[in-house]
Amino acid sequence: MKLIGYGRVSTKAQDTDRQILDLLAAGVRRDDLYIDHGVSGARASRPGFDQALEALHEGDTLVITTLDRLGRSTVNMLGLAEELRARGVNLRVLNLGGGNVDTGTPMGSMVFTVMAALAQMELEIKRERINDSVSKRRAAGKDLGGRRQQFSESQIRNARRLIEAGEPAVHVARDLGMSRATLYRRIAEADARNWIAEP
Repeated sequence: MKLIGYGRVSTKAQDTDRQILDLLAAGVRRDDLYIDHGVSGARASRPGFDQALEALHEGDTLVITTLDRLGRSTVNMLGLAEELRARGVNLRVLNLGGGNVDTGTPMGSMVFTVMAALAQMELEIKRERINDSVSKRRAAGKDLGGRRQQFSESQIRNARRLIEAGEPAVHVARDLGMSRATLYRRIAEADARNWIAEP
């Protein structure tokens, strides 16, 4: 029965030293550590994580430092915990609620389910606060921060021509580095300023 450790950081700038130290302290051998650098937890497939899953056999335990190393959604986290359980693999989360939760026990399994739901709820509340703040600043006519990319009259005109010629708006918008909704708004703004001559 082996302990397989997994660590992940979302950006290249972050480092996994703290996670590695915690995993080693929990009894994971350095050879059994798998790390993902600059990979978001929202991605279903992560190279290091995929290798960690492959290394797990019946009776082994996957060890992670915190719940958010697994993923971003409760459904995703619980699905993974269930998949591991079906394979006879335990999941151990260090520092979960100040304790050490092992899904190999009924109590650990219950705590994991509750904490996964709370982790997702916290993420959604944070997202809601950010959206609310942006909406209030926009309504008050305040600067939202960041540099608004400037697009020339000809770029907007060309984007419109491509869409009228049948090119999917989502592709045209992506090439300009904006969302489809933003592209349509820029075209409308350009029309309002008579940037684009009527055909």
